[in-house]
Amino acid sequence: MMDLWYGLPAGAQDALMLAALIGPVLVLALVLLRGFAPGALVGAMLWRFRWPAGIFTLVVALAVAVGVGLIAQERGLRQGTARAADGFDIVVTAPGSEVTMMLAAVYLQPTDAPLLDGATFAAIAQDPRVTLAAPLAFGDSYGAAPLVGTTAEFVSHLSSGPLAEGRMFAAHAEAVAGAHAALPIGAQFTPAHGIGAGADSHAHAHAELTVVGRMPVTGTPWDTALIVPIEAVWEVHGLANGHAPDGEAEGEETHDHEHADHRHSQAPLGRPFDPAYFPGTPAIVVKADGLAASYALRSDWTRDQQTMAFFPGAVLAQLYGLMGNLRAAMSLIALLSQALVAVSVLVGLFILTGLFARQLALLRALGAPARYVLAVVWSFCAVLLGCGAILGLAGGFAASWALARILSARTGVALPATLGWAEVHLVAGFALVALIFALVPAIGALRQPVLARLRS
Repeated sequence: MMDLWYGLPAGAQDALMLAALIGPVLVLALVLLRGFAPGALVGAMLWRFRWPAGIFTLVVALAVAVGVGLIAQERGLRQGTARAADGFDIVVTAPGSEVTMMLAAVYLQPTDAPLLDGATFAAIAQDPRVTLAAPLAFGDSYGAAPLVGTTAEFVSHLSSGPLAEGRMFAAHAEAVAGAHAALPIGAQFTPAHGIGAGADSHAHAHAELTVVGRMPVTGTPWDTALIVPIEAVWEVHGLANGHAPDGEAEGEETHDHEHADHRHSQAPLGRPFDPAYFPGTPAIVVKADGLAASYALRSDWTRDQQTMAFFPGAVLAQLYGLMGNLRAAMSLIALLSQALVAVSVLVGLFILTGLFARQLALLRALGAPARYVLAVVWSFCAVLLGCGAILGLAGGFAASWALARILSARTGVALPATLGWAEVHLVAGFALVALIFALVPAIGALRQPVLARLRS
């Protein structure tokens, strides 16, 4: 039997679980309502006590929304962060923390990291299994936008096609803006040294860059970045630009700054870099020509005291494993909130049924069958609980959507806000338990003495 269950598609399993949760409610409704039509009376009772009923429904909706929002947001966080790392197959850095370097390379979190030299980059780039090797350079910014140096090849790879506007940078003083960067095409800016409140806006006063293109939306923090040739980052810090100067022997220096600036502006962009003039890079993004080659490259470039190669997706998977406790805690919070709501529902239903106890006693005095009175009370409770559950499902999605927009704006990671089977199962399970609890005040209403209720 278990083999049959596990052999079903995931969608079929979820649908069957939903049916298992809804089925008992339908059976209960069929047993109670068979042969009766309490709709008109229930509608009149809802209108007569509309304010208490409305408040009760909103309380139920709020509690359900909390559970739905927690589960939906946790799933959206996982999906968004995983999607942001899709363009980074392998990252090679100096030995250290994989998490720290993943946050720096993929999510552009500022960090101090040792540099890989030109010989290391050349060996990686010349490997026949490598289809893309792009150095990265961080540390500068403009306003709230981080400045990242890399190659045009990597910008095209991250964009998954052509740019959304303008063209790719073709000179050292040109830049491509991320999809959500504030600078328009044609804007000129001077980068600041550092990121955040401690950035020095005067350190690179001699540098002026022009935005010539804009990337499409990638759903990553790179959407808010300004991307420039890595040569420009090296040059504004007074370093070599990765290419041997024309007409100058290796190791020869010049004190002619104007001549040096002219050579910089005329130097080529991107690969191949000259290892002797390669200032260093904290991270190299590598793409291999196949899955087997990716694992082989990760193994080859994981060397003690030299380099560290890792899959950002694998690092995220480890973080998700560590976050399993957080997910369990969030699920426990959701369940506890639902349990508290269930208790509140039971108390609230007793209070609500007490409001129309005299009307129920009158029905019984007129000869209404006990099952009809039970059906009326249960149907009244079912309408309130059902409306509260549906409103809670919608409210939880709305809360998750709003929170996802806030987190996306702060982190740069596009976080999806969707309803999944987990949320539907949560609401269906709550409805099942609450509607079974609703039988308690319904039965309690039948046990009340008729004459005492009529006299009251």
